[in-house]
Amino acid sequence: MDIFDRYAPFIQDFIYENRWENLRAIQVAAGEAIFNTDQNVLLCASTASGKTEAAFFPILTLFSEDEPRSVGCIYVAPLKALINDQFLRLNDLCRDAQIPVWHWHGDVPASEKKRLMKKPSGILQITPESLEALLMHKHADIPSLFGDLRFVVIDEIHSMLRGDRGGQTLCLIERLSRLAGVRPRRIGLSATIGDTKKAGAFLSAGSGRGCVIPRIEAKGVQWRLSMEHFYNSTPQADEAWYVGTDTLIPGTAQTTSPAAARSGGQGQISPAAALSGGQGQISPAAARSGSQGQDTAASHLGAIKKEPEPTILAPPGEPTDKAPYAANPGCGYIFEHTRGKKCLVFTNSREECEAVTSTLRQYCEKNHEPDRFLIHHGNLATSFRQSAEEQMKDDDNRMTICTTSTLELGIDIGRLERAFQVEAPFTVSSFLQRMGRTGRRGEPCEMWFVMREEHAEPRDLFPDTIPWSLIQGIALVQLYLEERWVEPPRDGRLPYSLLYHQTMSTLASCGEMTPQELASRVLTLAYFHNITAGDYKVLLHHLLETDQIQWTEEGGLIVGLAGERITNSFKFYAVFQENEEYSVRCESEEIGTIVKPPPVGERIAIAGHVWVCEEVDRVHHQVYVHMIRGSVPAYFGDEPGDIHTRILERMAQVLCENKTYPYLRPHAKARLLTARRAAVASGMNDRPLICLGERMYCLFPWLGSYAFLALERLLRLRCADRLGLKGFNSVRPYFIQFTLGVSEAEFFRILGEEAEKPFDPMELLYPKEVPVFDKYDDLLPEELVRKGFAYGVLDIEGMKKRVRGWADRYGQEA
Repeated sequence: MDIFDRYAPFIQDFIYENRWENLRAIQVAAGEAIFNTDQNVLLCASTASGKTEAAFFPILTLFSEDEPRSVGCIYVAPLKALINDQFLRLNDLCRDAQIPVWHWHGDVPASEKKRLMKKPSGILQITPESLEALLMHKHADIPSLFGDLRFVVIDEIHSMLRGDRGGQTLCLIERLSRLAGVRPRRIGLSATIGDTKKAGAFLSAGSGRGCVIPRIEAKGVQWRLSMEHFYNSTPQADEAWYVGTDTLIPGTAQTTSPAAARSGGQGQISPAAALSGGQGQISPAAARSGSQGQDTAASHLGAIKKEPEPTILAPPGEPTDKAPYAANPGCGYIFEHTRGKKCLVFTNSREECEAVTSTLRQYCEKNHEPDRFLIHHGNLATSFRQSAEEQMKDDDNRMTICTTSTLELGIDIGRLERAFQVEAPFTVSSFLQRMGRTGRRGEPCEMWFVMREEHAEPRDLFPDTIPWSLIQGIALVQLYLEERWVEPPRDGRLPYSLLYHQTMSTLASCGEMTPQELASRVLTLAYFHNITAGDYKVLLHHLLETDQIQWTEEGGLIVGLAGERITNSFKFYAVFQENEEYSVRCESEEIGTIVKPPPVGERIAIAGHVWVCEEVDRVHHQVYVHMIRGSVPAYFGDEPGDIHTRILERMAQVLCENKTYPYLRPHAKARLLTARRAAVASGMNDRPLICLGERMYCLFPWLGSYAFLALERLLRLRCADRLGLKGFNSVRPYFIQFTLGVSEAEFFRILGEEAEKPFDPMELLYPKEVPVFDKYDDLLPEELVRKGFAYGVLDIEGMKKRVRGWADRYGQEA
């Protein structure tokens, strides 16, 4: 039967009323998988491709044919705003069929929650944190609420693949299923998944079902993509005299001939020399094609041969405004190309978001123009964020909103025409999600990268002069264009922080139970398959010693006094890290939150404006301010990036290869040319270790964040004495500088020998080091924190593979 004919009549009517001429490929494929199998389903398709309807059309059809006796479907989304959007969307669809749609989070009135508790039915939309609270506080009601649960839909599942929040979601689904005695099918939705097999395994963990991943025949797509580079002061990289300057590369021992330097990277270049790592020789042809050997790109090629490469179009580049005199070149460029359009400006941190917004608003003021810039990030008060979202939903409102990852996911903020990205994001997934916010309703996606850099100072060493953000941005784009590569799920982790959280949540919700019963409920959850019973015993002993849990007279375990202070806080429901924050208030209005309160009289930046601190209430964590003009840096807490090794490897290739990229603008083309010249002149394309002068060297590992971290520790803890290593300084994950007491060949030989010696990963921790990474690490026994870091965070195998390749190639040189 045709999928459309299989849909319930009210679904068919909805399609007719919305004047859809045909079903999209993802909707046909989803219908076949949901109607014709009893497996889990992973739906991967581009943003605005109709994935939500693809999942819910068959689910609602099945509900209309056999009404569930409880909530029949849970829809889990990472953001409340996304739930609110989908709530309105699904209500329109379900109204005629009288299938209730409920949402449950902190902003939903208690009266609506009571109605659901009285008559559980239909679809429940919820965040992982609210689902945690529901399991804790409505434990006895779970069987009646979800006794006939048939589906769990997880939206934006890619956002949950690489951290504890995804693990929490899986644990909650498994706990709920056990309590309710159900075995719901899981439906995952995403626009940006690279390794679908691994993502499908993640989705299905603990469900007892396989996973169907429909193959969608992709249509050709068009991207309007540009990437421009700006020095923060003149001259820019494409000024003729600047590009033609033929000076020594600063801070290097010049070992390459001037002719090679002038060739601009067109001579003999060996990407394998920089990468090696056991991948063998790589021909120049392979470098130009974007392949780095059998065990990197080749494994992906079979899956992408049928998928057409996006067509790169040049965005319309005429400015619609004029930045004030002496404007910052990068911010001025954004200012001049946003007027009269609905745009997003993405930044990689809240500090940068505040700085860019404040600067752009100052340009409006200097030009005597109305303010046309909004701001949206996680430290702003809910009212500020919602106000910005509402203004952007108005299609007639030509505003630009500056944001971080808070608007990366699928919140509806109207028809966006253009997205800017200030500096390179950390992941291919983020790049695709952010670009995918534009280009709806038939228009191509449009992304403008803005890369900024300070001019090198005369004393700067060579590694500090490489335009890392520009090179990283090119690598992200090329990885997707050439290989359709997107970051895979993180595996091999030891999630002790989440183990603590689920243990305390289970005890708080279920009450007294024996250690054996507690272990049977928590340690058997699929996400904890790497954790041993011995480790769990260590955790429980520590929790008893610290009064997180305590014995009862009957020999059972309950939450202790110290544990109650944790579990009774609303912050307990979340497993992601939160800073200790102060609420910033102007009179009665909350503006947002900051991490560190300033001294009275100091200025702070938040919500795109500058404020003076009038009073600090440390008891109630409040800061009172009034607004002034001006600019000042903001600080909300560190936001480190997790960069994959494939991105660093592709960055090495960008510096080595001869090819040009159609999306580069004039400044960026020129800056890439000078960077390639400098790379050739320095020798970094031929070998990963270069001399900066005298006995000072720089190592370019081209490793991702966690393999880079492992290499740092191998050098400092196991090799430093043999290498005569001093003055160690690293800029993660790009390079490591040090002075060396041995020859280059001896460096690689010794490094290889130490990597090949049998050693416990725990030996890569510093004495007495307790590396706190996750939210509840500081409540764990130190031995588990250390073990979790050594075995679950450090990528020791990735590091060893790279070192082995170096030793084979360079360790035998005379």
